[in-house]
Amino acid sequence: MDLKLHIVSFDVPFPPNYGGVIDVFYKIKALHKLGMKIYLHTFNYGRGKPKELEKYCESIFYYKRKSLLSVFSTQPFIVKSRKINQLIERLKKDNYPILFEGIHTTFPLIKTDFSNRTTLIRTHNIEHDYYYGLAKSEKNIFKKIFFNLEARKLKHYEKIMKKANYILTISPSEHKYFTNKFGSKCSYIPVFHKENNVVSLSKKGRFALYHGDLRVSDNTKAVNYLIDVFKKIDYPLIVASSFKNKKINERINKHSNITFELLDYQNKNQLDNLFKNAHINVLPTFQATGIKLKLIHALFSSRFSVVTPEMVQETGLENLCEIGNTKTEFLKKVETYINQDYSEAEVEKKIEKLKPFQTLINAQKIIELI
Repeated sequence: MDLKLHIVSFDVPFPPNYGGVIDVFYKIKALHKLGMKIYLHTFNYGRGKPKELEKYCESIFYYKRKSLLSVFSTQPFIVKSRKINQLIERLKKDNYPILFEGIHTTFPLIKTDFSNRTTLIRTHNIEHDYYYGLAKSEKNIFKKIFFNLEARKLKHYEKIMKKANYILTISPSEHKYFTNKFGSKCSYIPVFHKENNVVSLSKKGRFALYHGDLRVSDNTKAVNYLIDVFKKIDYPLIVASSFKNKKINERINKHSNITFELLDYQNKNQLDNLFKNAHINVLPTFQATGIKLKLIHALFSSRFSVVTPEMVQETGLENLCEIGNTKTEFLKKVETYINQDYSEAEVEKKIEKLKPFQTLINAQKIIELI
């Protein structure tokens, strides 16, 4: 069978260094391995044209996002800013299936009839919930207003999903939400990621680790939360990010046991080495949206994890982590793990629970839908 697929990505999916693009990149890689010929359409706003993607795609088309004028549209900014007529014309040239990565990329569905082929939408979040969450965490009043407006627009726009043949949901809680709205066209396809096997590690690591994009308000809130926790104990915490945040760094510098490590795009082993040497992954979040890839990565590649309830809510991964509801409780869970050995029993428990996250099996599910 000749397998061909258009994938429309909201961002250039390499390097795979933040949540959404990790899912896109490793999905492309897995589909390619199973014989799919991929025609990638992607929006480029600062991540370049990496050669790595050419290994897995038949062709790659790059598009520029529209200006801030898109903010004033009745359509969500994340959708309107990706309105590109050339993309629509390219998609109409054949009848290959189309996978839209995120509601962000679905503008072609508004006025174009793709009834002669299969269309799929990958939901990376319940987007209006995600934006309401960003508004709640945001301190800048103008950004707070923008996020609230965007959330309202996204809630109204969500009905576009009726036009797709299939909706690929990313977590159990979101699958429940989208199935209630759109019925049997929803299929739960867990998140794609780098690891295929749970890594066996020595009994002890050397520090606690948090990693995340410090341009995102929920992540900066998480780091501030962790500083409040770790300033009370004499145990090292490393905060790792590809982006510096001046206010966060100022707070970190006040505490000798807390350090910041800048992640380098070019150094593929840097984050892996941090995982291998971390004893505890500390992952608070305040939004129960999507499935957090940082948690999946930590569970496959590192030792223990302490999280807030929102990180694991309705994921099926609750018993692989210790959960702290308050800063005091979070601190107690960290202290419990500091002197605890990481055992083979922990590895076996992870292997069993993480079976649904096998990338090739999930890529095959997409091929079967198509």
